[in-house]
Amino acid sequence: MKTYPTENIRNIVLVGHGGAGKTSLAEALLFRTGASTRMGKVTEGNTVTDFDDEEHRRGISVSTALAPVEWNDHKVNVLDAPGYADFIGELRSAMRVADLAVFVVSGVEGLEVQTQVAWNYAEELELPRIIFVNKLDRENSSFRRTLEQMRDAWGLGVAPLSLPLGREHDFRGVISVIDERAYEYDEAGKPSEQDVPADRQERLNEVRTNLFDSVAETEDALLERYLETGELSRDEIIRALHDGLSSASMFPVMVGAATKLIGVDRMLDAIVSAGPSPLDRRPVESEDGKTREAKPDAPMSALVFKTLSDPYVGRVSIFRAFSGTVRGDHSVYNASKKTDERVAGVFTMRGKNHEELTEIRAGDIGAMAKLTHTVTGDTLADKNDPIVLPGIEPPEPLLPKAIQVKTKGDEDKLMIGLQKIIEEDPSLRLERNDETHQTILWGMGDAHLDVVIHRLKDKHHVEVEEVPYKVAYRSTLRGSADALGRHVKQSGGHGQYGICNIRVEPLARGEGFVFEDKIFGGSIPNQLIPSVEKGVRAAMEQGGGTGFPMIDLKVELYDGKYHSVDSSDFAFQMAGSLALKDAVEKAGVTVLEPIWEVEVLVPEGFTGDIMGDLQKRRGIPEGIDTVGGARQIVKAKVPFAEITSYATDLRSITGGQGTFSWSFSHYQEMPHDQAQKVLDAAKKEEAKA
Repeated sequence: MKTYPTENIRNIVLVGHGGAGKTSLAEALLFRTGASTRMGKVTEGNTVTDFDDEEHRRGISVSTALAPVEWNDHKVNVLDAPGYADFIGELRSAMRVADLAVFVVSGVEGLEVQTQVAWNYAEELELPRIIFVNKLDRENSSFRRTLEQMRDAWGLGVAPLSLPLGREHDFRGVISVIDERAYEYDEAGKPSEQDVPADRQERLNEVRTNLFDSVAETEDALLERYLETGELSRDEIIRALHDGLSSASMFPVMVGAATKLIGVDRMLDAIVSAGPSPLDRRPVESEDGKTREAKPDAPMSALVFKTLSDPYVGRVSIFRAFSGTVRGDHSVYNASKKTDERVAGVFTMRGKNHEELTEIRAGDIGAMAKLTHTVTGDTLADKNDPIVLPGIEPPEPLLPKAIQVKTKGDEDKLMIGLQKIIEEDPSLRLERNDETHQTILWGMGDAHLDVVIHRLKDKHHVEVEEVPYKVAYRSTLRGSADALGRHVKQSGGHGQYGICNIRVEPLARGEGFVFEDKIFGGSIPNQLIPSVEKGVRAAMEQGGGTGFPMIDLKVELYDGKYHSVDSSDFAFQMAGSLALKDAVEKAGVTVLEPIWEVEVLVPEGFTGDIMGDLQKRRGIPEGIDTVGGARQIVKAKVPFAEITSYATDLRSITGGQGTFSWSFSHYQEMPHDQAQKVLDAAKKEEAKA
């Protein structure tokens, strides 16, 4: 593949709901441009962009793939992003480096949840958008119905550039709104130009008039000319579409059927002629406000937006060059880590296949292998004039799974494997909970974590299993108590002697631990009093025998006994520990559970369902706020034990239309009957251990 000037580069990302046909469209683009010799099928697991074993096993995309094509002396870098909610981190990183989002919408299912999620994110990024209505050859497909849905959701900026020729199984081509010509496709996907059928002329005139009205309003001179003549030239329309696309105010719509190659060439024409080049986008801005223009002779700056492991070359870093030129025979400077990296060459990727290049110019997307320190989100820059670009902020993982190795001794292999997988996918998080002694893997959903578990087995040769998730409870005393700690032993030579009397009472939530020395008369020497406190603290960490760390206690040491020979630091530590356990037996213990503050964002129609569900989970509603787009935020405080699987449950309740965020709030006393179940389970586990 030759090197293209920046103005002839188009960076597009295919986005939309899972199953809308994004990967099929990528295959069609590759085949139609001659970059591939066959049309792969998702159902047969032989597509270029779905090359991972997990993608073959599931029949869906689970990671973003790069697939550059050439069309009319332009290079189009195609990023095929996953459409399922569990893999939204991949989608967001791909959208970050694209100049144009191609929204693939099924003409059968219409506008779906994840398409709207991606649209909202594109609006945040002010990313230009074009729409490809796919699957118009399928039964029950309807372009008119789908167009109405999109206009209701996204406004009148949604403007058709083509109309379907035929419908459902009779769908055979497209009608160009601008050129007023029909294009019928044969079985090989080759178009033949013809007149527009008479029965479609009225609809074409209606859509064409609406398009011209929208285009004319983009510029005063165009509007004046249009009002005078009633017509606009093709070049004027293309220029206005380009401006409307670049400013994200117009959203052209193309129609087609990717698996039959219908309309694919027309969409490529629109991307090349009207789509934004890197030069049409704002100069990239660094974290400290410096800017870089997309010029090959500017200081180099590039953002690594994806990392993957290649079985032959090791770690591969895929990046977008925002300015300057990245050459394969030079070292690069990682401005994020402030370290040099050796470069063994630059290349592009088409799925899993590499094609060596001499350089990657400003605006282009490329890859490097074997960078030692570089991970996703890092900036590669000119060492003489470095900048750091804003990193790629991964979505917060919302589903925890407790895992353990199936084979003892594989713990090190597990950690090494997880470290490599997390380097590829920053939306994962690993946590080792020292209280529950569990390894917790956080992800975006069940499918996301299932992919990780399979990759651990297939790529890193370590098998893990899911175990019940343990909530990190706390405990405290039910009431006050006077307690005795007595540790007296004699076994020849020096013995062990320590006796202490303590008074213990619970404190209000959040007040922590208070230890007061009330010793008078030297019943315990001053140097041994800290030993009692140390013993009490140690017993609190063990839960005073309950297994759950104790909090919010006040302990007064008011009396005790010591022996001039046999008393020691250890003896009084033991005495302090035994005293707290005695207090637990006398005053009783209550379990404190973690309460999390939850905010659930849902369409208005789901608010009642969410409120009812949270109350079933012992949640306490704290209000409802209305936001844009007929959506509401339901706020509540909910016991964490009731929402560990909420990422999955909310998706089920709302059909994928709900999202949520959460944060730890406080600990509060658990209802007695449920607390007793937790305590009984803890005792059984302790006995088993």
